[in-house]
Amino acid sequence: MSLIVDPRNVPAEGLQLTGTLPKSVLDLPETDIARATSPLEYDLLVMRDTNDLILAGKLSASFELQCGRCTEMYAQRVDLEHYGQSIEIENDSPIDLTTTLREDILLALPTQPRCETGNVSPRECPAEGRFELAPDSAEPVPQEQDRPDVWGTLDQLTNLKRN
Repeated sequence: MSLIVDPRNVPAEGLQLTGTLPKSVLDLPETDIARATSPLEYDLLVMRDTNDLILAGKLSASFELQCGRCTEMYAQRVDLEHYGQSIEIENDSPIDLTTTLREDILLALPTQPRCETGNVSPRECPAEGRFELAPDSAEPVPQEQDRPDVWGTLDQLTNLKRN
């Protein structure tokens, strides 16, 4: 299913588009860390400028994401309440908005998903604290005077090469 708009048929006051696109349009592979769990919902006003279609409105979709820490799945809702986009019109040809809406909703997903940042049912990550050093086991950082002179060693190698 696609959302196609013919720029020649967009009235001066704009065209209101409201509906859903099936989650299959998000085209996420089975092995991806994100899975769509709802259709992509849109409520858009489409207006025509001289050479562009201007989209303004809302986009939303729900996903299951894999936490980067514990690898468990958690729910995340993406709501673009103030969505805006401009698409160039080429030869007054009909424009498929599906790809643009898909890309924009996917780009709104977190780049480093963590279950404690989920906005549907927030929870503490089961891996919280498991990968941090205990405060008493941390090695002290050597001070400048305590570090070995690596440059001196390299200088010695250079001197050997010159001789």
